[in-house]
This record gives sequence, structure tokens and C-alpha cells, in this order.
Amino acid sequence: MPASSRSPEAARFTETHWSVVAAAAESRAPGGEAALEQLCGDYWYPLYAFLRRRGHSPAEAEDLTQGFFAERVVTRRVLKDISPERGKFRSWLLASLQNFVSHEREKATALKRGGHIQHVALGLPDLGEAEGRYQAEPGHDLTPEKLFDRVWAFTLLDQVQEELRAAYDRGGRGELFTALRGFLPGADSTRPYAEVATQIGKSEDAVKMAVSRLRQDFGKTLRARIARTVGGEAEVEEELRQLLAVFAE
Repeated sequence: MPASSRSPEAARFTETHWSVVAAAAESRAPGGEAALEQLCGDYWYPLYAFLRRRGHSPAEAEDLTQGFFAERVVTRRVLKDISPERGKFRSWLLASLQNFVSHEREKATALKRGGHIQHVALGLPDLGEAEGRYQAEPGHDLTPEKLFDRVWAFTLLDQVQEELRAAYDRGGRGELFTALRGFLPGADSTRPYAEVATQIGKSEDAVKMAVSRLRQDFGKTLRARIARTVGGEAEVEEELRQLLAVFAE
């Protein structure tokens, strides 16, 4: 659709949900380096877990993930051709990783620790941390693709919670968020409202209202985060359905 024929709402949507990726693609753009670091931090472990479930050893998975980020992401080669029309960024990034792994195999290059792979220093987890998380994942009945989706889903929820926590901290309500976070999606708190009310010195009705507001904030923040890396409003709903499906498995 030509830009001139798009509604202002559609234009704002596109500018918002691909802003992180667009900034990461341009090293000299304001916030470009921070955006690149955010992308690496968000997707490093999901890609690592995918490779482990594909049968790669911990060292191989680490080297391949690091190599992918070093050669394709940090150099921005993999980001140059992306656009909102390509759809979900996470699906596109996973396909790019698979292409990278196939290319490495075709080159018949020995990927040895400390070898030609350039390890990127972007606050990524070390092998022990990543492998520890992987060993805590559910049994091997999940395919690599399903595990990638599951890890992405839980990573996304963690990011939304952290964003909300920071917002509540800025508003001087950090203690309230800590007390109520167990009522958010993905949490397994069974604490009764009355117990929380006693803890924070509020009435039970006030706690219920605060939880309702927190859940509304969570939903808005979740939608906003999803919107950054999908190709349109319809895909936000698709991603939300995917989240529900992941947690139902």
C-alpha cells in the first residue's frame, strides 16, 4: 500500500513496531547501538535453546549463536533487508539463523571454541548461564521450533514484567508492584487477596482494584512490545493467540 494512501493510524503503527529493528540496522542512527544490544539480549537465549534442541552440543550452540550475532547481526548484514512487510521479526530471525547454520555446514568450517568465531560483548549470557537455563526447560517432547516459541513467550513476559516494574518504581509504587506481581499472567501465586491486603496495609477491595489496574497495564504493555516486531495489527492478535497456545501446552 502506498504511504500516501495509508491511514495516520496505520502509519503510526508501522513506525512504532519496527522502530527498534530500524534503529538497530543503522549504526549511526540515534539509539542504534542500544537497539542492537536490546535485540541481541532479547533473542540470544531463544536461539541458543533452539540450537540445543536441534542436537548441537552446548559449545556448538554457543559458538553458532555467537557467530550468527557477530557475522550477521552485529555487522547488520541480517538487518539490512528487513521491513514490516516481512511479517514477524522473530520468525524471520529464526529462519536467518537456520540459513547461517546451513551456510557454516556447507563451508565445512570447524567451529571450535576460541577459533574463528568472534564472540560479541553485548551483555549476552555466558555458556554456563545459558546451559543452566536450557537444562531447566521441559522434557524433549518439544520440537526445536516449539521450544523456541516457548522460550520467546516466557522471555516476552519477563520483559513486560520488568518494564512494568520500572514504571511502578518511577511512580513510587515499586513495593505495590512487588506485592501484586504474583497475580500477573504467567505467575503461579495462590496468595489470597486478604493476605496481600494485610501485607501492604490496604483493604481487600483496594487490592482487587489495584490488581485489575496492574493487569490492564500488563495487557497494554504486552501488546505494545509485540507490536514492535510484527508486520501489522492482525499479527498482534496472532501473536497473542500464540502466547495462549504456548501456555496451554
